[in-house]
Amino acid sequence: MSENKELHEENLNKEGQENLQNEQNTTESVTEQPTAEELLAEEKDRYIRLYAEFENYKRRTLKEKMEFAQYANTEMMIAMLSILDDFERAIKEIAKSGNESDLKGVELIYQKFKNTLSDKGLKTVEVNAGDEFNVDFHEAITSIPAPSEELKGKIVDVVETGYQLHDRVIRFAKVVTGN
Repeated sequence: MSENKELHEENLNKEGQENLQNEQNTTESVTEQPTAEELLAEEKDRYIRLYAEFENYKRRTLKEKMEFAQYANTEMMIAMLSILDDFERAIKEIAKSGNESDLKGVELIYQKFKNTLSDKGLKTVEVNAGDEFNVDFHEAITSIPAPSEELKGKIVDVVETGYQLHDRVIRFAKVVTGN
């Protein structure tokens, strides 16, 4: 009988421990539910984050619209560059023939055209012989033996003028480099 009594006491101890654990679990689950203040703080945090995200979205879309408007006429500017090049070639040829009145007329039209494009954001990429070669602004079309030691790795000649629209290069300056 003592054996049964001991088994019975062990079972009671186990049940007591299980009941104690269940009570602790029940107490923990009751205290785990957030209070009204915690819920309010959580919703306020979500609102603030959502508001900040929306403000970032507005700023980003405004910036994208501004960039779009600024660079919307890029294709038109690129098309006008060939006309600008033709004017430069015409001025050189007329200067060779020596007709002064024709040269003045063409130069006036050229300057007006160039000033109009400049007003719209077109800038010439300044390149001179002897400048350092920069892949961000120059395109090397060929490389020749350098005529002098100081021109090695530098620009020897400019074949075609480069242009920027605001701060973006729309046509790289075509250059000859020395090696």
